[in-house]
Amino acid sequence: MRPQDLLQPRPEGLYCSPGDFYIDPVRPTPRAVVTHGHSDHARSGHGIVLATPETLAIMTERYGADFAQGRQPVAYGERVDRDGVEISLAPAGHVLGSAQAVLRWRGFTAVVSGDYKRRRDPTCKGFEPVQCDLFVSEATFGLPVFRHPPDTEEIARLLHSVRQFPERAHLVGAYALGKAQRLIRLLREAGWERPIYIHGAMQRLCALYEDLGVELGPLEPATAERGGDLAGEIVICPPSALQEKWSRRFADPVTAFASGWMSVRARARQRGVELPLVMSDHADWDELISTFRELPEALLWITHGREDGLLRWAELEGRKAQALRLSGYEDEED
Repeated sequence: MRPQDLLQPRPEGLYCSPGDFYIDPVRPTPRAVVTHGHSDHARSGHGIVLATPETLAIMTERYGADFAQGRQPVAYGERVDRDGVEISLAPAGHVLGSAQAVLRWRGFTAVVSGDYKRRRDPTCKGFEPVQCDLFVSEATFGLPVFRHPPDTEEIARLLHSVRQFPERAHLVGAYALGKAQRLIRLLREAGWERPIYIHGAMQRLCALYEDLGVELGPLEPATAERGGDLAGEIVICPPSALQEKWSRRFADPVTAFASGWMSVRARARQRGVELPLVMSDHADWDELISTFRELPEALLWITHGREDGLLRWAELEGRKAQALRLSGYEDEED
């Protein structure tokens, strides 16, 4: 069977024609499978949305209870049928509730990974490889230059800076869904027991994580009244807030940004980041390659990222691979 008999790229997104549904469609569709809650993958206006219970809860929090006409929660490992196509969800390790969509049809297995990472994340289940005939992979950091350091080292750098500059607040830019909560949990594991101050845009999602069983410890709002009194404290905010009037309420802050892109010094300088923290919710080059090697029989479709480097690797390894150029997907870390 040809892979394109099961999956084809369309303007709306990746379409499964036998099952008549889309995976992470960028436009409203009658039936959608959503891999995770980031806004470039999870959009409102669909008919029926199939996703993990956590992803559906995140979509409800972000878009309201009527974000879709109907919803179908599917737990990891549960199997459902859509017009003869068996669908199941496997952990992707990207953010809470993130999943790989596993499709089985006429003896052929395709895995659409969505976004994923391979290192441990205390806020979500780790990636689980699924043997398949076709693996659709992101390539956000698909170049050999991207090799992310251990998270513990970056957290240690942040805490060292706090000790070194106790008279300054540390403002850490982090994406509101996934990265912020992961950063908080890693700080707790490193021994930071004091309250962590969060921007107002973080509060609802942090509360949702707590409701879904992820303990974040004491959190306090980073209000205007407290701005000048947060010397020696850690404040987490959306990356955009580092450039806004909101950040000026803190006296001589250390600006930090937690992102895989902080390995590119020019990006850190462009944003005026004093303390770049290389922390990504995407797989780096080594993790992408190791994942491909764990799936030796799979044809590789590579999308929304730096496909050329991985295509060249596949050519040298004798692996079958092609670029799957889907539009409408952005990197939430950028």
